[in-house]
Amino acid sequence: MRVLIGGGSGFVGRELTRLLRDKGHEVTVISRQPGPGKITWGELESRGLPPCDGAVNLAGENVLNPLRWWNESYKKDLFSSRIDTTKALSQAIAASSSPPHSWVLVSGIACYKPSLTAEYTEDSDWTPFDLLSQLVKEWEAAASLPERAAKTTKQVVIRAGAVLGRDGGAMKQMLLPFWLGLGGTLGSGRQPFPWIHVTDLAGIIARSLEPPANTEVTHSSPQVYNGVAPAFTTNYEFTKELGRILRRPTIFPVPEFVMSTLLGSERAVILTQGQKVRPMKTLESGYQFKYPDLTSALKQIVGS
Repeated sequence: MRVLIGGGSGFVGRELTRLLRDKGHEVTVISRQPGPGKITWGELESRGLPPCDGAVNLAGENVLNPLRWWNESYKKDLFSSRIDTTKALSQAIAASSSPPHSWVLVSGIACYKPSLTAEYTEDSDWTPFDLLSQLVKEWEAAASLPERAAKTTKQVVIRAGAVLGRDGGAMKQMLLPFWLGLGGTLGSGRQPFPWIHVTDLAGIIARSLEPPANTEVTHSSPQVYNGVAPAFTTNYEFTKELGRILRRPTIFPVPEFVMSTLLGSERAVILTQGQKVRPMKTLESGYQFKYPDLTSALKQIVGS
């Protein structure tokens, strides 16, 4: 199988590329920089879609980039880096004379309204309620194929939680303060913390890239999967478990107003609020999580 990955040089993209190549698949990365095994976004737009059996988009500016101040310029980059790349890929697929059998977008769970009690599955109705949920709406809309193309190409949307792994993502910024004994709960600590190990997210994407059972796609609307581990976890439970595995104290809570000051209130909600998200359709699809619980995931990540 030949797979085209937008944003393939990022944290999740590297893991997915490794997994696919280990399975004997051929991977081409769409990148801003040319190089071996790569094409640029400009080449995609000018030359059209290269021959491929599956396409994935993982491109997008990091929402929690600690080096970027929360301002209008950054918000514009968050939208354009996701929507423009997704649109470029979906338009190239629609215009292709030999389109891929599978088209996968990895978006986020910010579409689900934060709550301490509500539980969300892939079937939950939602409407945008803030900046980040509006981003998810426009992002997923940009991936939608016209009806004619949707008859031959299976569309999949995977809404990912916080992605945990050794080489990047949320853990990269967390480990140093925890090693120094400065780790602590964020805000109240009672907020749900939906997470997924990077290996499992790559596994769900790889499974979604497999050709549909029928040659003609039966659903013109996307199949949606929640890319989160099946275990519910609160920020407090996550903090205590990471501290336990690292054998470090977790006695320095970070108040919500501090997070809002440092990150901007619209962005801080990612960490200070949360949602209980269940991967119902993901489990029904037959995917078996390698890291279904927090302890096994954290032990793999910190090498304990």
